[in-house]
Amino acid sequence: MRGRDVHESHRASTPLELLFDLTAVVAVAAAAGRLHHGLTEGSLGEAAQAFAQSFFSVWWPWMSYTWFASAYDTDDVPFRMATLVQMIGVLLIAAGMLEAVDSQHAAAVGFFLMRIALVTQWWRASLEHPEGRATCRRYVAGIALLQVLWLARTAWLPAEWQFAAFCVLVALELTVPVWAARAGDTPWHAHHVAERYGLFAIILLGECMLAAANVMTGTLAVHGWSVNTWVVTLAVAGLILGLWWAYFLVPFAQVLHARRERGFLWGYGHAAVFAALAVLGGVLEVVADVLRQAGDHAATGAHGHATPLFAMSLTAGTVVMFFATLWWLGGRTTRRDAGTPMYVLPVLLAAAAAVVSVASGGSLAWGLLLLAAGPALMVGWVTRDRRLRPERFAVR
Repeated sequence: MRGRDVHESHRASTPLELLFDLTAVVAVAAAAGRLHHGLTEGSLGEAAQAFAQSFFSVWWPWMSYTWFASAYDTDDVPFRMATLVQMIGVLLIAAGMLEAVDSQHAAAVGFFLMRIALVTQWWRASLEHPEGRATCRRYVAGIALLQVLWLARTAWLPAEWQFAAFCVLVALELTVPVWAARAGDTPWHAHHVAERYGLFAIILLGECMLAAANVMTGTLAVHGWSVNTWVVTLAVAGLILGLWWAYFLVPFAQVLHARRERGFLWGYGHAAVFAALAVLGGVLEVVADVLRQAGDHAATGAHGHATPLFAMSLTAGTVVMFFATLWWLGGRTTRRDAGTPMYVLPVLLAAAAAVVSVASGGSLAWGLLLLAAGPALMVGWVTRDRRLRPERFAVR
């Protein structure tokens, strides 16, 4: 484990990394399902709080594994066994999300396993890669100490202090890589890391696709093979394609290759982008509930707060969150000249029009189609300008 070559040609994700990602799908689906349940019950504050904890417990270990593997993946038996422990941790986290809110011991044990397995990996790297020993030992010390604090939080803190302690520990977790990097950079590979993040985005979009299928099922149950069914099908599939298209318009691999010092901003900034995609999976399940329960014009249903307007507002807000954070992250990391937020305007206008349409008594199906038009217009606008004035979008 002497460190990978940062300029290695044709570096791609390994089959083991892909298997690890597929394991993470289970936990992402559990987080989206937990959010969906909270939203349909109308407890927005509790749903947001539970989702924040669920999402972090998946995203942070995944991100830590990704950056470590990019620098020190030997793909030998010890590395694979450590990955196995982390995969078990992911599954325990997913199981914990399905427990009662006040009983998260399985998730806590899963998180502990994932982090301790990573500690052993960093310790091995410190022994076998002398040039990076100081950095690796800092990771070992920081992660190990924080696991003690995480366990203390779960075991001894009263319920009313749990979320506040969670926020403090999250802040401390985020500072460990920054502190460790002060002793020297790890040999992570720019194109490999960018590919890993892209694959995780696709995993989250896959969860959205599953929710989209449920939306279509709900429409079929109410309307059969009607115009509404085809409108909803085009809307949800087109919306997800627009999110995918927009994400891969940004040359993130080129950014990391040319400007390694922007790695922390890029890596941490993706949290908001990924969170928006994970939220969309849960929100689309709310849309499916509304369509399945009583049709597009239902004012109320068995799910209480899950009205067409409520579902449309949640979906529009999530899409706006995704594009706003993606545009901000792309601008901050590429430092492109084309930094105007006007490119996000079609998404904002389409989202507003969709909400107003449903609030005025319009069909939820057509509101979704209006919403999907925003990303399509934005992608077309950006693609056209990049072709006509490529220098304005170049990495600086």
